[in-house]
Parts: sequence; structure tokens; C-alpha cells
Amino acid sequence: MTTTDMPRKVDAGPGRAVPKKRPGAAGGGLRRAVPATTLLWVLAAVYGFPVLWFVLSSFKPAGDLFSSLSLFPDDPTLSGYKAAWDSANFSQYFINTAIVSVVATILTVGVSCCTGYALAKYDNKWLKVFFICILATTMLPGEVMLAPQFLVARDLGLFNSLAGIIFPALLTATGCFMFRQFFLTVPDELVEAARIDGARELSIFLRIMVPISRPIMLTLAILSFQWRWNDYIWPLLMLNDPDKFTVQIGIQSLVGAQNINWSVVLGGSVVSMIPLIVVFLVFQRYVMNADINAGLKD
Repeated sequence: MTTTDMPRKVDAGPGRAVPKKRPGAAGGGLRRAVPATTLLWVLAAVYGFPVLWFVLSSFKPAGDLFSSLSLFPDDPTLSGYKAAWDSANFSQYFINTAIVSVVATILTVGVSCCTGYALAKYDNKWLKVFFICILATTMLPGEVMLAPQFLVARDLGLFNSLAGIIFPALLTATGCFMFRQFFLTVPDELVEAARIDGARELSIFLRIMVPISRPIMLTLAILSFQWRWNDYIWPLLMLNDPDKFTVQIGIQSLVGAQNINWSVVLGGSVVSMIPLIVVFLVFQRYVMNADINAGLKD
């Protein structure tokens, strides 16, 4: 047998040639990744340093906040947290804010999902006009909308109630835009095939569109929960009963008329951040690992 008759050695299976790696390709990719990674770490440090200073300062006594500019407290104490919890009804504030945030988030995601689907999959000129009107609200400062929203909520009997905080903010331009852009990427053939099979419109929406839009739903849920939890101006206008105050109004009540105990304010502010951190850590992996194109084929 001559050398030309020798069978070729194939390692990757029959009919598949083994790709050759270019020398230095791994090293070149590593060199390109180092500057980008370094820049991200620098940005993380720039944004994270004020937050770290804020959290560590909450463990300092009130007299050391301005007398010493050291990052770490010399004599760590929890007196600010204890004073903040004792001076305000934080347990009730947390319950009120949790009710508002959870209910408003669920309703916001549901309403935005329905609106985004209608704007993306139904061809009607008035829907396009409605979508333009929704986007137009993003061009107005939030303070401009406070007066008419307050008058409408008051006339509907929602003043001084948690419902008055929840319902005016259900339909958001951000949520409608997110769902509309996502549903535009879903092939129309998928909807038409379901209609040919005899599926009704509500069944198509609930059984096909809602499951594949889970990444958008979770992303909007995180953003909506954060918006409702940190909202300050609207609850301040709508509520005058201390038993219905939210966390942000409760923190504002810690500020005195003549002086401010910054140790107490910092302690209350750090406590108010804990639910947001927990929600983000719990749902982040679902957002990052979700496959937006799951179940779709070209």
C-alpha cells in the first residue's frame, strides 16, 4: 500500500473535517478582552464607591460623620438603625409599600403585555395613534402630570388610599414599548398558524405569547417594583394618614425641622434598600438565562 492509499484520519466523525485553530487566536481574543474588562471594572468602582461610602457611613456614630472622612467607621455601631426603627413605624411602612409595589407590578406587567400585543399584532390606524400618544407622555416631565392625575384620583374617591397610588401608574410608556418591540419580533406566521388550527385570540395570547415573553415580563417586573418602591412625590400628595405612609415618606419623617440626625436617616435609607437588592438578586438569573427566542423557528 502506498502513502497515497493511506486512509485519512478523522477525529470529528465521518464526513466532518477537523477545524484547525489559528495560532495566537486565543491570545488575541484575550488581549482584546482585557481593555474592555478593565473599563467595566473602573466604571463599577466609580459607581460603587459612593454606595459603599453610604452604607459604611450608616454604621458611624452621628458625631463621626463629619469629623472624620475615613471610609471605614472607627467605632461601628447600629444605633442609627435602632433609632430609625424605633422613631418610625417602619413595619407598617414596609407592609404598605410591599402591597403597593407587588400589586402595581403585577397589574403593570399584565396591562403592558396586553397593550403591547395589541399594538404589535393588530393593524389599525387608531392603534398607531394610541401608541404615539403613549410615547408622547415620555416627553413630558412627571411634575406636569401630577396636577391632572391628582384631580382625577380625588374625584374618583381614591384620595388617602393605597389604591390611589396603584391605579394611576398602571399603564407605563416604557412597559408598552418593551412588549410591543418584543412582539414585533415574533413571526406573524406563528399567530396565523394558531388561528388556522382553530385557536381563539385569547387562547393565542395566553398560551403562546405570554409564555415566550417571560424575559420581558421579568425585566419589567424588576423595573416596576423599583419604581413603586422608590416613589416619593405621588404618595406624598395622595396620603395624609400616617398609617398608610410608604417607606420613602417614613424616611422623610425622620428629618427634623431644625436639625437632621444623619445617622438615623442613613440607617433608615439602608433598610429601605434591602427589599430592592433581594428582588434583583432573586430574579436576575431568570432574566439573564431566559431564552427570548425559545419556541420560535424561522
